[in-house]
Amino acid sequence: MADEKGPNWEHQILEKLVLETLVEQRRRRRWGIFFKFLGFAYVAVFFFVAVDWKSHDGLSDGGRHTAVIQLTGVIAAKGDASASNVVDALQAAFEDKGTAGVILDINSPGGSPVQAGMINDEIRHLRAKYPDTPLYVVVEDLCASGGYYVAAAADNIYVDKASIVGSIGVLMDGFGFTGAMDKLGIERRLLTAGENKGFLDPFSPQNAQHKAHAQQMLSEIHQQFIQVVRDGRGKRLKETPDMFSGLMWSGAKSIELGLADGFGSVESVARDVIKAEDIRDYTVKANFAEKLAKQLGADLAEGAASFATRISWR
Repeated sequence: MADEKGPNWEHQILEKLVLETLVEQRRRRRWGIFFKFLGFAYVAVFFFVAVDWKSHDGLSDGGRHTAVIQLTGVIAAKGDASASNVVDALQAAFEDKGTAGVILDINSPGGSPVQAGMINDEIRHLRAKYPDTPLYVVVEDLCASGGYYVAAAADNIYVDKASIVGSIGVLMDGFGFTGAMDKLGIERRLLTAGENKGFLDPFSPQNAQHKAHAQQMLSEIHQQFIQVVRDGRGKRLKETPDMFSGLMWSGAKSIELGLADGFGSVESVARDVIKAEDIRDYTVKANFAEKLAKQLGADLAEGAASFATRISWR
């Protein structure tokens, strides 16, 4: 029997067993590393979700300071510059007994008239409730449309000489696809209950009555915007025929027109105007879970919104 198997068959079997054992050990080691990494990732995600990053960075110890709130990007209900986020930050800043003054640091092209209006209303409310706490706006690159609607509620507006300010107007944008549909031989079949339910449908020919109604609505919202600017700026405003036409101006020109009050940055206003150099950030920041959910829904929402008609101050 031994001759049939060869003289070293025991050695070969032993070597094979050893090799298989080593392979199995390596396999277990790889799986062990994988599960450890998976566990670490789970703990990390849990930590980021659990930690409330929506809190304010500028929790006060009672010391006198300047509260800063950043309003950056498009003003929209689901964005970082939503009325909910900005109002929460404003309330926290004004309620803090150590706040000597509030700076709203704006860098925005505008956005929703409703969201901007809610922020403006809250600023006026808080200024009346806390008359000894001033609120100033500092404009960075851009303070246009809805951004300026918000800024108009401030005690004073400070700009850089090259900032872009203004665009006091309203627009409604959309697309018309009827020409392309005709070329492609596509027939639109729209059924409605209510003669105006297909208002400004992009796949139907433009309706003159619908267009007139939309223009009337835009004019009404525009007049609301103009009144807010006049109320906020008062006698400082030097109205010109094109002031409310939607045009924008440099920061230097905006001071001449009374749309702004002077040159300044967050640091200079805190130091020279409020005279509280300790700057604390009260900006509401979205937590990890909110950011993740927002990102997951963004692509779907963007696809749907691209076909929708939007009212905007951008």
